[in-house]
Amino acid sequence: MFSTMLLVALGGAIGAALRFLSGVAVMRLTGPAEFPLAILTVNVIGSFLMGVFVVLAAQRGLTHLSPFVMTGVLGGFTTFSAFSLETVTLIERGSYGAASLYVVLSVGVSIGALVLGLWAARGMMA
Repeated sequence: MFSTMLLVALGGAIGAALRFLSGVAVMRLTGPAEFPLAILTVNVIGSFLMGVFVVLAAQRGLTHLSPFVMTGVLGGFTTFSAFSLETVTLIERGSYGAASLYVVLSVGVSIGALVLGLWAARGMMA
């Protein structure tokens, strides 16, 4: 159990660092914006990678890596806690349309990306 916790912690540190670097990259590409595009981008990419990993882990017997990859790396990488904060911030600013769009895009596109990840990984396994 302790070794699993260490793997989750290590993965979380890696994922959080990757989230930070991805956020910086998006901000450099797009510039500062009112809309939280960096967090949206990370959530979509993380969801896609989660879909890919679920298929690979199941088909290649890699489920033992799930605590490190899914809980640690991808849990540290995706940012739904930050998503919630950004949504509330938009609402508090009175940007109800942007908040609604952000929620719909974050949830809908992330779920779609996970499905695409599942399909992509299953296609590679066929």
